[in-house]
Amino acid sequence: MQITGAVLEQIGAARPYADTHPLTISRLDLAEPGPEDVLVRIRAAGLCHSDLSVVDGNRPRPTPMLLGHEASGIVERVGEQVTDLVPGQQVSTVFLPRCGQCANCATDGKLPCTRGTAVNNAGTLVGDRILLRRDGAEVRHHLGVSGFAPHAVLHRSSVVPVGADVPADIAAVLGCAVLTGGGAVINAGRPADGDDVMVVGLGGVGMAALITALSLKKRARAGRDDGGDGGGGDGGADGHVGKVIGVDANPAKLSRAIELGADAAHTPAEVAEQGVRAAVVIEAAGHPQAFETAVAATGVGGTTVTVGLPAPDARSEITPLVLTAEARTIIGSYLGSAVPARDIQVYERLWREGALPVGELISGHIRLEEINDALDTLADGQAVRQVIMFDEPAEG
Repeated sequence: MQITGAVLEQIGAARPYADTHPLTISRLDLAEPGPEDVLVRIRAAGLCHSDLSVVDGNRPRPTPMLLGHEASGIVERVGEQVTDLVPGQQVSTVFLPRCGQCANCATDGKLPCTRGTAVNNAGTLVGDRILLRRDGAEVRHHLGVSGFAPHAVLHRSSVVPVGADVPADIAAVLGCAVLTGGGAVINAGRPADGDDVMVVGLGGVGMAALITALSLKKRARAGRDDGGDGGGGDGGADGHVGKVIGVDANPAKLSRAIELGADAAHTPAEVAEQGVRAAVVIEAAGHPQAFETAVAATGVGGTTVTVGLPAPDARSEITPLVLTAEARTIIGSYLGSAVPARDIQVYERLWREGALPVGELISGHIRLEEINDALDTLADGQAVRQVIMFDEPAEG
């Protein structure tokens, strides 16, 4: 079939992107799904910092490439070997396919799938396939999804079913921002009873980490009020979170964190000057200085979780002595150390219960044709999540 999508022509374009247009809206040919694939009509696709990292060259990928990895849509067709999905189901996309057979896949989400990582780096689908063509020439897939188009063919392992009642934009954000940020707290940080949680970098993933920590705190309080233990039951966290603290250089994001319920919000300079520390610190900015801030702000015996994606040549300076003397841990977390088929259901349930305000992550809705302008907005730190809507007109 023919589709219209946003294709990255080459990495490293100069800004402003509204003028240089690194993404072009192109007509493409999309091949039929294979036996293990699904054809999905895309309803919504979020513009994530990982997309920007490919555009600016921090995450080099082969080009031309049809971008977009955080999306939701409706299954229209399934391959003959796909027996657990049917046309008409809504799905969230997942940007790391899992083979379920390699040693990494046996780590309960801790390590990224070896085969999935390889095909993502190559810009192919599982099975080393390229199903996109433009004027007969190959166009690469982005993280197994390529969601900046009204249709996509994905391997079965790149989608997770969600309820029909979940709005399309919420379903899209569940599969990347929430899965990554929420998992950084629950699966990697694993806050224990009374632990304060700090989030450094309040973009889409950071804000998702913040609202997840807040949801654990609210549920623990509700459990105590009801006479229960307030236990978590989701992932590794107890659910007894103490203070939740947001850190960002952008005053508007600090204000937003307070509005969402954070106990405190600071600039990185304030964290250093006031000696603010927490037992679990999530670094979600993807900048070496943010990582240094996160490590310095981690309390004795605490855990620093880094989920940001800095440039490959970025370097941070820390004092190794404190890791030993204060018995501290630094953990890297990719995709929220998640098992998507399990964890997305957890976040969907929390959203449905009103405990996880995923909609607060969405800054606005845009049209596909506005994507280069939206890249500038994202790069300037003026948005948390902008979502392309394919089923309905964008706002404004």
